[in-house]
Amino acid sequence: IPDSGHKYYLQFTTEDYKSGENAGSCLATVLYPKTKSPPVVNIKCMHTKDQKEIQEEDNRLYQKIRRQTKPIIGNNIPDSYGNIEPALEPVWALAVAGSSYIMWEKSTENLGYFMAQVKSVKQWIRKDDFIEFDYTVLLHEIPTQEIISCHMRLTWLPGNPLKVKYFCASENQGLEDGSGMESGSAAGILHERGANF
Repeated sequence: IPDSGHKYYLQFTTEDYKSGENAGSCLATVLYPKTKSPPVVNIKCMHTKDQKEIQEEDNRLYQKIRRQTKPIIGNNIPDSYGNIEPALEPVWALAVAGSSYIMWEKSTENLGYFMAQVKSVKQWIRKDDFIEFDYTVLLHEIPTQEIISCHMRLTWLPGNPLKVKYFCASENQGLEDGSGMESGSAAGILHERGANF
C-alpha cells in the first residue's frame, strides 16, 4: 500500500496450546506500517470450542492459581531439560499469553519472536479478585538469534482483558502497556485486536 507499508492476507489453523487439538481456523490481514509501530492486525476466527468451554477452562486455570496458600515463585521454566513442574504450568500458560502481547508489539516485517523461557516469576497477593504476577521472560528473536530479556507485570481475572505492562532490556523507553482491547481468555486462541489464549 503506497505510503503505508506492506499488507499480508493470511489463512491458518490454530491449535489448543495445551492439548495440541485443532482449535479452529482464522482469516487475517496484517499491515506492517512504514513507521516503527506494531503491525495492524484484523482477524476473524471460527472456533471449534464453544465460548462456554473456553470460559470453563479459564475458570479452572484461575481457581488452580487462587487455591495456592502462598505466593507462587518460580525460576527457569521450563528447566534445561524442557520440563515444567505441574504446579508451575498455570503460571507458564499465563506467561505465554502475556508475552504474546510483547511479541506482537515488537514484531516487524523482518523480526519475529518466540518465548524461550520464564527466567523468574513471582505472584503478588492482592485484596481484590485479580491475580497478578511479575515475570522475567526470555524472548528468542528471529532471524538474529538474540535472546532478549523482558520484565512483564501481568494482571488477570477471567472475563476481563489480560493486562500486560513490560520493559525489555534492549529498549530505552519506559514501561509499555500491552493490554488487550477486548475480553481475553487464558484458554482459547487469538482473536480480533487482542489475545484469547
